[in-house]
Amino acid sequence: MNTGALIMKTPAKPLALIAVLKAVAGKESALKEALSALLEPSRSEPGNIEYTLFEARDEHGTFYMRECFKDQAALDAHVATPHYQQFAAASGEWLAEPPQLIFLDQVSG
Repeated sequence: MNTGALIMKTPAKPLALIAVLKAVAGKESALKEALSALLEPSRSEPGNIEYTLFEARDEHGTFYMRECFKDQAALDAHVATPHYQQFAAASGEWLAEPPQLIFLDQVSG
């Protein structure tokens, strides 16, 4: 008879976040174009669940990227991709301030 403890592995929860990105005055279109270029390659990453771009209605040039990844490893892989690295290297000319990252815990299904 096996008296060992039953070990249950809890599946990793998806990692969700919203990135808030504010454009330098006059660079709103350039930032929107650069963020839009991230959409398809990011959505095709194996661990990506969602990657959606929004712009604030009442704050032109403020963008929100709603992102969801399978787990932390998938987010880490995303940040290491050539398309993300290319954006990060060039983003200083478009961003008025560093991106704000808001990490979320899902509370409803």
